[in-house]
Formats: sequence, C-alpha cells, structure tokens
Amino acid sequence: MTHFSNKPSRSPSRKLKGIIAALTCSLFFSCEKPPLYDQYQAINNITWEKDKAYYFTFEVKDISVPYDLTLKVRNNNLYPYQNLWIFCNEEWPIGPLRRDTIECILADEFGKWYGHGISLYQSSFPIHSQYKFPHAGQYTFSFRQGMRDDALKGIQEIGFSIRPSK
Repeated sequence: MTHFSNKPSRSPSRKLKGIIAALTCSLFFSCEKPPLYDQYQAINNITWEKDKAYYFTFEVKDISVPYDLTLKVRNNNLYPYQNLWIFCNEEWPIGPLRRDTIECILADEFGKWYGHGISLYQSSFPIHSQYKFPHAGQYTFSFRQGMRDDALKGIQEIGFSIRPSK
C-alpha cells in the first residue's frame, strides 16, 4: 500500500524556480538603456565599390550623456583579406568635417575569422568610448572602404551603433 502525504513540499517546484529565473533575467535586461542609434546597411551586390560611402544620420538631444560608438562589419567567407581599412567622416551640426581611418582586423594570420557566426561573421570595432557629443543636433557618420580593390567582395553589411556608456 502506497501512502500519500498531504503535506506541501518544502522545496519550490521547478515551475516556480523557472518563473523566478525569468523574472530575474527580465529585470536584469530591462535595466540596460536602449541605444540612441543602431542600424545596418547592406552592401550593394556584396561588392563594396571604392567610391561608395554609406551614411548613418541621427539626432543627439542630450549632450551630457557619454556614449560608446561602434562600427559593425558583417563579412562572408569570400572576403579575401585579414583586415579592412575604412575611411570615416564625421559631420557635426556645427564645425568642420572630421576624418579618421579605421583598421578592422577580421581574421587571424591563418584565416580564422574573429567575428561571430558560421558563414556570415559579425565583428564590432569601437570608434569612441565614453564619448560626449559637443553639440545637440544632427550628426552624420559615413564609411567608405579604403582597400586597394576598386570592387571589394565579401563584405555584406556595415552597421553603426551608439549606446549609452555603462
């Protein structure tokens, strides 16, 4: 004869533990501030022409907040190089155009991709950390490939992200 007890179990059920874990995770992720800007642009025909620039335009209202600015690159296995040189232009609401050159290391010396993915690899490259925009208004960042190839194959998308610094 099997005896069943009417006593409640002292350990919480798995379902209750799952609910508590889900609530804890949602609370943790809800504290992260949303990005000011986060956008990708597809490279035409997966061939980045030498004179083709990609533009990212956004509005800054609060200049007291420090931001992390990140360039993101998605490449496939057809990309023939270990690195990618990119010319970056920054247009501010007030003041002169600022230019910079960024080297993005996409693979190690043996050709193993650093980015995350299987056949499409995503890599991120910090442009500015803890950056405070000097003026409120509209900003435009543009990116142009700086490699020797007139038609660079294997880069599928580039992205630009602006997130409040942690």
